[in-house]
Amino acid sequence: MHRVVVLASLVLLGACSRSEPSGGVASAQAQITPEALAMFKMRCAPCHGEGGHGDGPGAAALDPKPRNYTDASWQKSVTDDQIKKTILYGGAAVGKSPNMPPNQDLDGKPELDGLVAVVRSFNGK
Repeated sequence: MHRVVVLASLVLLGACSRSEPSGGVASAQAQITPEALAMFKMRCAPCHGEGGHGDGPGAAALDPKPRNYTDASWQKSVTDDQIKKTILYGGAAVGKSPNMPPNQDLDGKPELDGLVAVVRSFNGK
C-alpha cells in the first residue's frame, strides 16, 4: 500500500510540474530532440538565426526584424501556448509581423512542442 501512495504522489507531482506559471515563462514540456533541432534549423534559423538572435541570413531583408529569442524579458513575457500559436498560425494571426509564416502542418504533432523547447533554450543566451 505504501508503494501505491508513493507512486501516486510522484505521478501527481509530475502532472503539477507541467503546468504553466500564471505570470510568464512556462518550462517547455518537450525535450529538445535531434528532430526538433533539425526542424528549427530548416524552418526557423533562416530568419531567427541558429543562435536565436534574430540574425539569420533572411533577416537582413525583413522589416520588422525577427524575434530575438535570447531576450530574457521577452522570454518572461510569453507563454508556451503563445509561442505555439505563433508557430502554428504565423505572425499576422497573433498581431505580429506577417513575414512570419504559418506552420499549420505541425498542429497536434510532437514536433511543435520540440520547437517550443528549442525557442525556450535560448533564454538569456
